[in-house]
Amino acid sequence: MFFIRLIVWLINLCVLACIAGLAVAGIGFFLYAKPGPLTEVKTVVIERGSGLPDIAAQLEQQGVIASPHQLFIAGVIASGKRSALKAGEYEFPAGISMAGVAGKMAAGEVVVHKITVVDGMTVKEVIDLLKADSTLTGEVPTPVAEGTLLPETYHFNRGDSRRSLIERMQKANADLLAQLWPTRAPNLPLQSPEQALVLASIVEKETGVAAERAKVAGVFINRLNKGMKLQSDPTAIYPLSQFTGNLGRALTLKDLETPSPYNTYYTGGLPPGPIANPAAASIKAVLQPETHDYFYFVADGTGGHAFARTLAEHNQNVARWRQIQRAAGSR
Repeated sequence: MFFIRLIVWLINLCVLACIAGLAVAGIGFFLYAKPGPLTEVKTVVIERGSGLPDIAAQLEQQGVIASPHQLFIAGVIASGKRSALKAGEYEFPAGISMAGVAGKMAAGEVVVHKITVVDGMTVKEVIDLLKADSTLTGEVPTPVAEGTLLPETYHFNRGDSRRSLIERMQKANADLLAQLWPTRAPNLPLQSPEQALVLASIVEKETGVAAERAKVAGVFINRLNKGMKLQSDPTAIYPLSQFTGNLGRALTLKDLETPSPYNTYYTGGLPPGPIANPAAASIKAVLQPETHDYFYFVADGTGGHAFARTLAEHNQNVARWRQIQRAAGSR
């Protein structure tokens, strides 16, 4: 009888222990899954190499999870996510639970940053943009050839290098050129994709009106075919501005006469390289230019340009533009 009672007692003890264990586990699960202490969005950067105890302690210190942080550790281990937690920059919403934090980190749902290279930016402007972004790391590789960075919006994570972003821009540009060059119109006076890029950069800087790109490209194609100088103001500005593209003042006649291989008032044909980073639309416009018999264009006062077939027509358009400028200056 004694042994039977002992066995019964042991069984009851085990049952009670199991019940207690289940109760503790249930409470732990409840606390792990319940809303956390955050009252507003919080951004936390988890450094590479951080172990689970370090991560838990940091999250507790930042107020993302409640004390004690050991409960977070236990929950992560129990859920099998210990080795899945990823370093990076995380944005945690108000009230997120410990389970939610672990799930977000295991999925690598880091904050995604973006940087926009505007159409027609020069390499110097792009480099300045990258240097000003403190979420990027490392130096910009030099030299970076003008015209090789495709303007668009690029997404990246905190800690990504400036070099990697430059390389992505260059690859996007090279891939686009390789795709578009075979689609070019026949008999263009352009011998290579590089020459197309040079002319596209000039078109990019000449007009901000999307609908005009192909027409402006057609003017320059007509001039090249006829052996005329391109006489593009932005090509004179580029060397005068120390290759930044921003002169900070109006061009003068003396500027147009300044010797430079880039200045198409001074030299014939195309410049030796691009004067900016042209958008895909400008590259397409150069490879599929509008067919017409215009050889001249000048601003028309509306943001666009007036086009002319002859120098006499062009001079009339220029006179009109100067009159508009004078009227605007007298206001």
